[in-house]
Amino acid sequence: MSGTTTQINHAWQVSSARLIEIEGFIPTPRGLALLPPQPLTWPEKDPGDTLDYVFEIAPALTGNPGDTIATMSVAISPDNPGDLTLASAAADGTRAVLWLSGGQAGTSYTVTIGISTVCGRSLARSIGLPVVALASVPAPPTAITTLGGVPLTSPAGQPITAD
Repeated sequence: MSGTTTQINHAWQVSSARLIEIEGFIPTPRGLALLPPQPLTWPEKDPGDTLDYVFEIAPALTGNPGDTIATMSVAISPDNPGDLTLASAAADGTRAVLWLSGGQAGTSYTVTIGISTVCGRSLARSIGLPVVALASVPAPPTAITTLGGVPLTSPAGQPITAD
């Protein structure tokens, strides 16, 4: 049986595994002491990953049907050679979708997103993104090892070598 190769078109959908939702704006009764909000943090990524990270602002727009993201700005800190980079960004209604790549293992980055909506609202939030060496890298022959043969690693997860 002979066959032909057909290009497959996939429906793109953002991952819910890396979705952060803004806290809602709920009225608070007078005299009630509130705890400070927890910092927003995406799950850790490996330096070799290029993944989509989503920031949902729908709770901040409750009661304003039709208001969506018009523009956004993205700043990443720290911003040195080899650090986390923004590969691309898009808006999908009330979701800011960022494709992030690279980064230095052992570094926690702060991604600050500034958003303006079609109805004139603006908001900004900072979201943490820890970069951790999740993929195992074979140790070079000059790696210092324990008696059991396990290579010693730096805090960034890199094998320590004798040279």
